[in-house]
Amino acid sequence: MRTSMLAGIAAILAVAGTAEAGPTLDAIKARQLLHCGVNTGLVGFAYPDAQGNWTGLDVDTCRAIAAAVLNDPRKVKFLPYNATQRFSALQSGEIDVLARNTTWTLTRDTSLGLNFAGVTYYDGQAFMVAKKSGVTSTKQLNGATVCVQPGTTTELNLADWFRANAMTFRPVVIQELAEVERAFFEGRCDAYTSDASGLASTRAAKAGNADDYVILPEIISKEPLGPSVRHGDDEWFDIVKWTVYALINAEEKGVTQANVEQMKATSKDPDVQRLRGATPGMGKALGLDEDWALRAIKAVGNYGDVFERNVGKNTPLKLARGLNAQWTQGGLMYGIPIR
Repeated sequence: MRTSMLAGIAAILAVAGTAEAGPTLDAIKARQLLHCGVNTGLVGFAYPDAQGNWTGLDVDTCRAIAAAVLNDPRKVKFLPYNATQRFSALQSGEIDVLARNTTWTLTRDTSLGLNFAGVTYYDGQAFMVAKKSGVTSTKQLNGATVCVQPGTTTELNLADWFRANAMTFRPVVIQELAEVERAFFEGRCDAYTSDASGLASTRAAKAGNADDYVILPEIISKEPLGPSVRHGDDEWFDIVKWTVYALINAEEKGVTQANVEQMKATSKDPDVQRLRGATPGMGKALGLDEDWALRAIKAVGNYGDVFERNVGKNTPLKLARGLNAQWTQGGLMYGIPIR
């Protein structure tokens, strides 16, 4: 009886060690193209140039996934959606992954049928005003008109915050990002509210003179932003999730786009060896080959590289790492162990 039980356990572990192909990965491999849902145009996160070349933190997330599964970060079709369209696009199968500065919440995780594959940017909601208004705190916005997009956590947080502080406001609700930005800069509202990173993007790219506008210091919400996939395909969920964690772990271990090949050959760190595929098993567990993470890092760099290139202090957004620093540096970025 004991021998039979041990044999049964061994058989279960053998099966569990390898992921079975799921419908999403099968479809991506068949078309040789990842369909990625992104913002219609948010500098630093997802923005196309005049030639249609996309850049941004969310864009790099999708390129890393494409590199991991298709061995080519260019094999991505970026499909832009506004805040209302994005969820139905994922639910219907129009896209394989949604990487559109989207907040992870309980209701989105359950009733909308989304699985969030980690956090790629810890954010919070803020307000932007014209410097000439003299406003220096959100507590001075009682009775203000506020520009906001519908179908967002921003819209709900706005109402909750004013109610909790016994203040009133008049919303100016506009669907498209470009239109809500234009309304603010034309003076149709006293303040514009969105994620703080989104406000920094808008100020840098659309303000004309960024110094004429101020992002108020108070953060009124938690907005953990990250990619999501549909419920029901665990293999694809695992691939997207662990690609995100591979980039975060790579930064912690000092593995960069430039040295990843060298460290595969020379590093004695067991975590680095697993991350680079030199120690086998991690790729097999995901239904991929052992170089999946190496390809993702070679394509876009580690998480720190992605952050600094797209939204960091030397970009127009000039965002500090803050909560998005590694946990070893006082931030919240903590790569789940690849082992």
